[in-house]
Amino acid sequence: MKKHISLILIVMLLATALVGCGEKAPAYKDGTYEGEAKGMEPLKVSVEVKDGKIANVEVTEQNETEGFAEPALEQIPKAIVDKNSTEVDAVSGATVTSNAIKEAVNNALEGAK
Repeated sequence: MKKHISLILIVMLLATALVGCGEKAPAYKDGTYEGEAKGMEPLKVSVEVKDGKIANVEVTEQNETEGFAEPALEQIPKAIVDKNSTEVDAVSGATVTSNAIKEAVNNALEGAK
């Protein structure tokens, strides 16, 4: 009897865990959206949505600190597109810029919901 109860509990736990794995990224309305946020300075992004997914992210305006911001300006937009999400890791040494790009993209995507 105890084995049956244990087995049932294990099956229930596994089923609950697998349900959480089935979450999908949100689908967005196709179009191009603009967003902005403040890093060290204000920055602006353009986000293109195609087939409900983030197809392109471009930083269109920025005055971030030269020498520090470049890795984030290059890596974060690509990571967002690859993951179809702003839930990406910040670039070490350029955390403020990384977070500003992610926030600007989130602000742009508000119009795509």
